[in-house]
Amino acid sequence: MSAAHGNTGADRPGMTWPQMLALAFGVIYLLVGIVGFFVTGFDDFFAHDTGETLLVFEINGMHNVVHILIGAVGIALSRTLAGARTYGWLLAVGYGAAFVYGLIAIGETWDFLSINAADNVLHIATAIVGLVMALGPVRDAVTGRTRA
Repeated sequence: MSAAHGNTGADRPGMTWPQMLALAFGVIYLLVGIVGFFVTGFDDFFAHDTGETLLVFEINGMHNVVHILIGAVGIALSRTLAGARTYGWLLAVGYGAAFVYGLIAIGETWDFLSINAADNVLHIATAIVGLVMALGPVRDAVTGRTRA
């Protein structure tokens, strides 16, 4: 349908800040996962202590796949406020668990995600952002009421 047929989108509310944040994090994680394969290539998916870094974050093939999946989910769930809040909970729980895993796994030969200290800082920061996304208030611009 064209705009002449009333399909302008004017009847839909704009994106809320949790939706925009979910979309932004989704795009960033998707791009990080894709760019990561230019660093690691496609071999040794579960290699430990690869020495291959993207900026200061150590990565391996499996780490890249996880980033791509998290990014794609963020993009998909950013379409609705409920989806963005769900994505926030996924980030909070998933990256909270990744942080705990990193505390135990750094320097261990069984660390299949090849995590370093910089990764751990990013994981706890992402978990906190996820909580904010999941729980932060959203005000309706028309009525000024807060909605869940």
